[in-house]
Amino acid sequence: MRLLQANEVYDAIRTPTNFTREETEPPRFTVGQEVVVRNLNPRGHTRLPRYAKGRVGVIERHHGCFVFPDTMAHGKGPHPQHLYNVRFTLTELFGDHDGNAADTVYIDMWESYLDPVTS
Repeated sequence: MRLLQANEVYDAIRTPTNFTREETEPPRFTVGQEVVVRNLNPRGHTRLPRYAKGRVGVIERHHGCFVFPDTMAHGKGPHPQHLYNVRFTLTELFGDHDGNAADTVYIDMWESYLDPVTS
């Protein structure tokens, strides 16, 4: 990664960036599968919400394979990963609450954040 010069900034922000990458491995998870969020504590940048760690959700959608922002933020390259939309009940994330028992939260999560739920 290199720093842009002042005269390059305008062109850089006007040029669309495509973060989609070709799949090198099949997705680990399928729609409808239960997953548990790993309790990762990396130093520095991560997109893993702390409140989701250790919680069980269901894969709602597979978005495809994209550049992994956690490694890009540390200058370690794109390291593409599958990205999933995971559905959690509000009760699973936050315990008892005053809302409807059917309330849900949807979080986009990277494959390395997730493990399969085992019986």
